Amino acid sequence: MRVLLVYVHPCPESFNAAILSRAVETLHVGGHETRVLDLYGMGFDPVMGAEERRGYHTPGENEAPVAEHLAALRWAEGLIFVYPTWWYGPPAMLKGWLDRVWIPHATFRMPENGKPIARVLTNIRVIGAISTLGSPSWWWWVMGMPGRRTLLTGLGVLCAPGCRTFWLAHHRMDSSTPASRARFLDKVGARLRRLA
Repeated sequence: MRVLLVYVHPCPESFNAAILSRAVETLHVGGHETRVLDLYGMGFDPVMGAEERRGYHTPGENEAPVAEHLAALRWAEGLIFVYPTWWYGPPAMLKGWLDRVWIPHATFRMPENGKPIARVLTNIRVIGAISTLGSPSWWWWVMGMPGRRTLLTGLGVLCAPGCRTFWLAHHRMDSSTPASRARFLDKVGARLRRLA
C-alpha cells in the first residue's frame, strides 16, 4: 500500500517524532511505500490569504498553491496523521493544511442540484490518526472528540466508499512515563502491522 504520513509537530525531539519514526519503520518492514509530509519541517504556511480564498472555488487556480500536497494525496492509498492534540483539536498547522489543501474539485465536489458533497479521492482506502493528548480519555470523550471526528469522519466521507479508519491516542501525555510511551509505540507498531 502507498501510505502518506502527514506529520505535525514543531519540535524534532518530541514524542510525536518517535511515533512517526516507529510508524515509518513498521510500514517499511511490512512492504508498504511511504511518503512523509512534515508540515513544520517543510515550512508549510497554514494561512489562507485573500487571493487564495478568492480562487478557492476555481478549478485549477485553487490547486496551484498546494500542488505538491495534492499530488501526494492522489498518490496515496492510505493516509495517516501523526500530531499532538492541543485544546481538543489539531494544531493550527494541521487545521490550516486541511483548509488550504482539501479544496473543491481536487478533493471533493461541491453540492449541486440538491446532491451532497461528492467523493473525489477514492484512491484513499484507509485513514488513520495517531495523536498525543494531555487530557484523560474520559474528558476528551465529554468534549466530543473534535480532532478525531474531523479527520476520520469528515475526511473519510470524501475518500473511497467503505474507507476504513483507525485512531490511536496516548492520553495524559503531560504525566506520561518512559514505560507508558514505550507501550504506546508498541501499540502503534502492532496496529500498523495489520494495515492491508
